[in-house]
Amino acid sequence: MVTEILGSAATERARAFIEAQGLQFEPVFDDLVGIFEGGALVAIGARDRDVLKMFAIDPSRQGGALLGALVTELVRRGFAAGHEGFFVFTKPEHATSFEALNFELLASNGRAALLEHGRGLARYLEANGAAVREGANAAVVMNCNPFTLGHRHLVEEAAGRVDTLYAFVVREDRSAFPFDVRLRLAREGTSHLGNVHVLDTSRYAVSAVTFPAYFLKRADDAAAIQMELDLLLFAQRIAPFFRITRRFFGSEPYCPTTRAYNDAMRRLLPSFGIEPVEVARKEARGAPISASMVRAALRDGSSAGLEQWVPGTTAAFLSSEEGRAVQERLRKGEARDA
Repeated sequence: MVTEILGSAATERARAFIEAQGLQFEPVFDDLVGIFEGGALVAIGARDRDVLKMFAIDPSRQGGALLGALVTELVRRGFAAGHEGFFVFTKPEHATSFEALNFELLASNGRAALLEHGRGLARYLEANGAAVREGANAAVVMNCNPFTLGHRHLVEEAAGRVDTLYAFVVREDRSAFPFDVRLRLAREGTSHLGNVHVLDTSRYAVSAVTFPAYFLKRADDAAAIQMELDLLLFAQRIAPFFRITRRFFGSEPYCPTTRAYNDAMRRLLPSFGIEPVEVARKEARGAPISASMVRAALRDGSSAGLEQWVPGTTAAFLSSEEGRAVQERLRKGEARDA
């Protein structure tokens, strides 16, 4: 048995092998590992940052040591690249195979399962243990790209109705405003609220960007499955730890994806004892405030009157050298506008 890192020349061979197993080839990855026996390719797996994916094993060789060999090599290379833990998204019926390789099941919705290698979630919760409060607690989850008066309105409305509000800022760093900036602006913009704890989601907000769909049928709604896994992870693992019984969110007049996520919250959260609460968007100039509106103004250089959309703390950042650099990247199309 020979384990090899497959280069670009072997991509089409890898694609053919994966598709022959009824799976989808995803061309974005950091490592693509193949196992050969007698010159024949018998197993493949890939790593995209801290997500392991595209596991495919010759049907005649399934149930043996090949999956473990793939995982061992991909994890080894992931550690060498600086990652501390790894996720696997797979079919629920394959979850036990990964659990035997020291993965922990985090969430499953019947169509997909999310597992983690390492104690990442336990360490994340332990690190935030000092923020846990008894009482009527709630959460909001925000991207804050950037933090607007709309975000502040949502947080203020929610904080006024509960004992403690946890405002989670999505850590996935693929937005125009870097994560550290988004977290800082959220903290600065809510510092007047004594019962608000601004926390990051760490790696525990399932992103549509990182959710691999290689194991799904092409007719499956990957976006809906990703949303459900995200909400199940929140409801089953995050909310109980922080004593959260309500989740607030803003109404969504613009984005169909966000509206679908809001609908999923209404459908799934009540069965876990979590009340979904919609808050009407704050308006300015006769229209609901959105971060995309702010980014569009910054990108187009038409930021006059921006104070109607963002709090003073965000405005101060935008006037700084660091803020001007973000605006320049937006204008040049170098920053992801999401």
